Amino acid sequence: MKKCIIIANGKCPKKSELKYFVEQGYSTIICADGGANSALKLKINPDYIIGDLDSIEKSTLKYFKGKSQIVQYKRQNDTDVEKCLKFAIKKKFTKAVLLGGTGNRLDHSICNLGIVLKFYDKIKISLLSGESFLVPVKGDFNFNSKKGELISIYGFDKKTTFTSTGLKYPLKNMSLPFGEKESTSNIAVKEKFGLKVNGGVGFVIRSFKMIKRNGHL
Repeated sequence: MKKCIIIANGKCPKKSELKYFVEQGYSTIICADGGANSALKLKINPDYIIGDLDSIEKSTLKYFKGKSQIVQYKRQNDTDVEKCLKFAIKKKFTKAVLLGGTGNRLDHSICNLGIVLKFYDKIKISLLSGESFLVPVKGDFNFNSKKGELISIYGFDKKTTFTSTGLKYPLKNMSLPFGEKESTSNIAVKEKFGLKVNGGVGFVIRSFKMIKRNGHL
């Protein structure tokens, strides 16, 4: 299984976060255009810098020439993160973690959440935002957990249903249409919890500190 990190042009991630994912096998680092500015701040050399190169600072581009492979796509019908994902798919990556996918631009944050859904069938994208770690789910999933861990679950339409085990507030073939119903701050009551998701894709959001502390990625 090939796994990569994509650094977007949002809030700069912490170096400790990058290190953690590299240790988990996400050994290839791809910067989406201005995400390379964050890489320079963190003093890391990405394997690839991909995009239309309108957000990367000139000094950053100059620094990484010869150090990283720079791939310019001038097309404007997809975002720089999408360009990175299409590149990763061609390179046979099957999992990606998106860093810097959220920040001061709410429109960009929403767009990147949509991209997680849009590319689900081609590459599984997790997203780290502050202290929250998001994974998309479809089918049957079992998660290692700790009693008392907060678990939030979101759906997007009425055709997608959720059934849970090991949570304080059980879901039984329940839909969670966005804007109508959600399972925010549910609570794990066992060392594992399970989800069965039918009819579509949902999001599970957990504490990254909890995941990192207990090795539950």
